Amino acid sequence: MGRPVRACREHRMDIMKRKFYHGHFGDFGGQYVPETLMSLLYDLEKIYGKLKQDRAFRKEFAFYLREYAGRPTNLYFARRLSAHLKTLKVFLKREDLLHTGAHKINNTLGQILVAQKMAKKRIIAETGAGQHGVATATVAALFGLQCEVYMGQEDIERQALNVFRMRLLGAKVNPVNSGSRTLKDAMNEAIRDWVTNVKDTFYIIGSVAGPHPYPVMVRDFQAVIGREARRQFLKQEGKLPDYLLACVGGGSNAMGLFYAFTRDTSVRMIGVEAAGYGLLTGRHAASLSQGEIGVLHGSKSALLQTQDGQITVAHSIAAGLDYPGVGPEHAYYRQTGRAEYVAVEDQAAIQGLKLLSKTEGIIPALESAHAIGYLETLARRQKRPATVIVCLSGRGDKDVGTIKELV
Repeated sequence: MGRPVRACREHRMDIMKRKFYHGHFGDFGGQYVPETLMSLLYDLEKIYGKLKQDRAFRKEFAFYLREYAGRPTNLYFARRLSAHLKTLKVFLKREDLLHTGAHKINNTLGQILVAQKMAKKRIIAETGAGQHGVATATVAALFGLQCEVYMGQEDIERQALNVFRMRLLGAKVNPVNSGSRTLKDAMNEAIRDWVTNVKDTFYIIGSVAGPHPYPVMVRDFQAVIGREARRQFLKQEGKLPDYLLACVGGGSNAMGLFYAFTRDTSVRMIGVEAAGYGLLTGRHAASLSQGEIGVLHGSKSALLQTQDGQITVAHSIAAGLDYPGVGPEHAYYRQTGRAEYVAVEDQAAIQGLKLLSKTEGIIPALESAHAIGYLETLARRQKRPATVIVCLSGRGDKDVGTIKELV
């Protein structure tokens, strides 16, 4: 496939100077939804715009991040991993240490507070690996709200532990058996529910995807990752890192890390997509590396699709990366050249998981393992020692069953 999300060199500066317009990042984003949802999205945009400027709201959000989720998370120098790589000094942003075991809680805490301000009584969500579902069920329990989570049947089978956790937290888990029975189809069903129950229901989207204002809202709630990491790295090293590295499915943990560094042009930002069985096989989830521009789940971005616009089935060993699209701001970063995006195959991700486990005693989620798996390649590219912050977006407890069959 072609790569239309990449701008040719002579146009990049013009694109970078282009002002953001309503709900868009350059050519990407927007609100491609049924008319039923337009008034709700308008209200959500207006309310969120006020809340993000409200000192009391920001204070309440910060309180729950600190006292409930466990922020700030550590920026850990991975000494033995760095020694193994030789040319890279690796720092791990330990989002895996948060309550629920992943970065998803940052966003769900923010959105549940918005839902309360909108007087919504019912919460719905989609989930792939189950981490967003667990984080949504967690905050719904915390605030005493009804919760339903849509999850593809294939992911339910792969992530049985997280399914049990959601149910234990009081959420109803709705299996989705349509399509590929994975994250894309779970999101389809969640949107159908939302359209039907728009008056009392708040949809907590888990990534920087969906119609405006969701990509902005999720980015803002996850941006605490990068703000902390930037401050912590400067304190430890007295300078900015050379690289940022994070896995990309929909892209929330990567955007959370990248956003605070966007204006630091000396810092190279690398997103790692899932190459699955290999980019040439067609069985992958590398929307930015292999996709074309299209519309999915309410926004325009880079998608895996056929020539006649049908969404193709994505594949990754990591259920959280098994998505045929990506957040529109990532497509914008790719188009402008501000970030680069690479792809790592399943086997390299498994090797990354084993490497981090054996060198640092940290078992990463299979999603995060894609970023770890790219470190060997990045190390070989270095002509002099360099520093890198890797977002360790989640822990690998949920993946033990999958890993057990493969290693």
